[in-house]
Amino acid sequence: MLQFESVSFGYGGRKILHDVSFTVEAGAFTALLGENGAGKSTICRLSIGLLKPAAGRVLAAGHDTGTVKTSRIVREIGFLFQNPDRQLCQNTVRDEIRFGLSPSGEHGENAAEHAAEIEARCDEMLGLFHLPGDASPFGLSRGERQLCALAAVLARRPALLILDEPTTGLDYRECTVIMEHIGRLNAAGTAVLMITHDMEVAADYARRVLVLSRGRLIGDAPAREALCDRTLLDRAALLPPQIAGLAGRFPEQPDFAGVFTCTEMADAVETAVRGGSNVKGGSL
Repeated sequence: MLQFESVSFGYGGRKILHDVSFTVEAGAFTALLGENGAGKSTICRLSIGLLKPAAGRVLAAGHDTGTVKTSRIVREIGFLFQNPDRQLCQNTVRDEIRFGLSPSGEHGENAAEHAAEIEARCDEMLGLFHLPGDASPFGLSRGERQLCALAAVLARRPALLILDEPTTGLDYRECTVIMEHIGRLNAAGTAVLMITHDMEVAADYARRVLVLSRGRLIGDAPAREALCDRTLLDRAALLPPQIAGLAGRFPEQPDFAGVFTCTEMADAVETAVRGGSNVKGGSL
């Protein structure tokens, strides 16, 4: 779905990315982690052609982003900005969702059928995220604007979803709504590349982790392995998720390093306690 082949990029003579290569396969859920300024958002923009590589090549859904228009790429790839106000542009929430689905003239005699499908998808997204269709997007709360932007992207049912900090500014309920829906889309086959500073979200949802530091890809591993690798995370100035730290307190349980969701960890801890395992550094 997405290939970076020895990609480098810079602004005004300052190099931001250095020879970055990775692939996001169909159906994957990949988290891109790194310190502020590592180049994560630059990778997102390169992925859909908003930026062009200075060297190397980016292939998105089979399209070379250096030669294909972004408008063509985003028909197959959904992109969510960190700040939703950068992509909201319509008078109402319903119009915002319609915007990316509107007929462009090529539907011909099927235009009426296509228009009905648009309204059905609008209704689906409005109901899913409990959004007021007739309200102005700019009158919504920060979290609701993020949900609105995401609804507009998801209505197109993209094969690949690229998310730049999708949970920033959201409360726990809003975060849960967004991530559970993204998780369901991924389970149904949508590939996901997600930038996040929330290590707990990365631990709960990602199956693979890319670690970026100072514009260089320094880690590419299964999530369970990468999020327990303190040396790797230290190089990128990242703290491990709490669940990984707790796993490290059970040396007798080698499988604990691969348990990340809260429910799974709670079950594993209960099993260990009932079985007489000792907790290093204290008690539960």
